[in-house]
Amino acid sequence: MSIDRLDLPRGGIIGVIGPNGSGKSTFLRLAGFVEKPTRGEVLFEGKPAGPFFPEVRNRVTLLPQEPFLMKRSVLNNVAYGLRIRNTKDRLVERVYKALSYVGLDGKDFAQRPSYALSGGEAQRVALAARLVLKPEVLLLDEPTASIDALSAQLIKEAALKARRDWGTTLIVASHDWQWLYGICDTVFHLLKGRFLGTGRENVLFGPWEPMENGLWGKPLGDGQHLLVPKPPQALAAAVIENVAITPQVEPVAGAEGQIALSGLVTRLALVKASGSIVVSVLVANIPFTGTLTERQVCDHSLYPGRMVAIRYQIDSVKWV
Repeated sequence: MSIDRLDLPRGGIIGVIGPNGSGKSTFLRLAGFVEKPTRGEVLFEGKPAGPFFPEVRNRVTLLPQEPFLMKRSVLNNVAYGLRIRNTKDRLVERVYKALSYVGLDGKDFAQRPSYALSGGEAQRVALAARLVLKPEVLLLDEPTASIDALSAQLIKEAALKARRDWGTTLIVASHDWQWLYGICDTVFHLLKGRFLGTGRENVLFGPWEPMENGLWGKPLGDGQHLLVPKPPQALAAAVIENVAITPQVEPVAGAEGQIALSGLVTRLALVKASGSIVVSVLVANIPFTGTLTERQVCDHSLYPGRMVAIRYQIDSVKWV
């Protein structure tokens, strides 16, 4: 990863999005003090810290994408962190409370063996094992991937309840961008180990080939062509930050250097921090996102299933 500096505020909700292989899990392991960086340092409250440092061991916890449960009962899995910290006061009561956070009844689940749990139940028990510690910082790596819808919803609610009840700082890496925009104070877009910005950048992948007028691009399969300036290499990733979305699909007179593509609105999501609306548009098989005000969405009569145009300036394309 290559991060010059990144400050994460106490008590905030920070989202991280990016394609597979972009470095999300590595970032969370570094931010969660599970791994040490090869260069530089990670600070906690202004002081350098790393794996097993006492300053972070009892205060920061990471829930990985694949839950790891020991071959023992649910109660003993959830209580493990308390026991190694020699915190045995009201242990069963605390375990039952943590299980209730994730929608599991302690009386029904405490004595169940871990191998008898479904995938969603196992992920919820793994989260309960973190919540029982009342962490100051909770990092979640794709917490709702590959589990049932009910478990996904309960995990989301439990994380937000921890923040509300204890002021826990949440750092969440997820493909569920609609959820992230709805809860996060800040969203970062991670690509090739580098943060790009707000998470609403459009990242487009090659291979690119020469087109007319000195431009490069690639056919989209529906008769349209995605056009970009000359890339540094055929497989470079293009980043487009400012995408306009309008109901007018026809070319706009005098819009020199502007590329317009028609697509279908698939989703609208409210951005908690700003009150703006993120609009997702599918152009052929490529998703684009743009940010509009609530008034613009109403004026354009945008809704899922509406045909629209996405527009960007050719000189706004950046390469990574």
